[in-house]
Amino acid sequence: MRVVRGAASAHLPPCVLAIGNFDGLHLGHQALLRRLRADAETAGLACAVLTFEPHPRELFTPDAAPARLTSLREKIELLAASGVDYLIVQRFDRRFAAIEAESFRDDMVVRELNARQILIGDDFRFGRQRRGDVALLAAHPALQVSALSEIQHQDERISSTAVRAALANGEMEHAAALLGRAYSISGRVVGGDRIGRQLGFPTANIQLKHNRPPLLGIFVVEVHGLGGVRQAVASLGFRPTIRGGDLKPKLEVHLFDFDADIYRRHLRVDFLHKLRDEEKYPDLESLTAQIARDCAAARQWFAINRPL
Repeated sequence: MRVVRGAASAHLPPCVLAIGNFDGLHLGHQALLRRLRADAETAGLACAVLTFEPHPRELFTPDAAPARLTSLREKIELLAASGVDYLIVQRFDRRFAAIEAESFRDDMVVRELNARQILIGDDFRFGRQRRGDVALLAAHPALQVSALSEIQHQDERISSTAVRAALANGEMEHAAALLGRAYSISGRVVGGDRIGRQLGFPTANIQLKHNRPPLLGIFVVEVHGLGGVRQAVASLGFRPTIRGGDLKPKLEVHLFDFDADIYRRHLRVDFLHKLRDEEKYPDLESLTAQIARDCAAARQWFAINRPL
């Protein structure tokens, strides 16, 4: 998959184009991408995706913007695995947001991206004041437009909002059902304060790309990127017992039966089950005892759900 920063630099062959934020790449997104590949193959065209960075709501209402399900790197990796030929990452700033809907359609979609067919969700809006819609796209004589309706799972609309709600409620299995896979966070192992090692539970500190993760707490996880799948327990949050708590969330992973230097390695952490919320303990001894209980609970979960 070729990744292009900005539509003006794309220089694409004639293509079928899907447009959207694709945050989380849930089952609804995956259905749209399957249709994208099928339509492109039938028409003998390339298949391309146009997405936006940052999320538009992060620009207009940063305090109320939804928590990211995927970083840009994670989104790129997921789209590459889905078989897309081209990914155009368009910077979403106030200048871009002020583009008239007709200009977005005529200049960007048709001229710069060379789109012949378009796939979008039926609620897609674009252009200044979100004035553009499916009908405006379809009014262009050179475009064939298909708007896909929502995908449902057990009478629930599959959406990024539904995934965020499941994660916030600690419903890992429900989130996985909407995503078609376990929810994961990827990042590089960075240096920490080594408090976990002092307590007898060394942790890998995973760099977070955003300060508002969609889930918080203590979790049973699997870790990829160390030569096979490693079982572990993870803490994602503000560490309220340590020095009064951190201002930014931290993801710390204690790998079972593992002792190696993995600094700077890039790992993927799959969240399988929530054990509990974060708590503040009166002292480090109490925290250490709770970590031991969390590890025992995680090992028991694996024994039941991932038997050897």
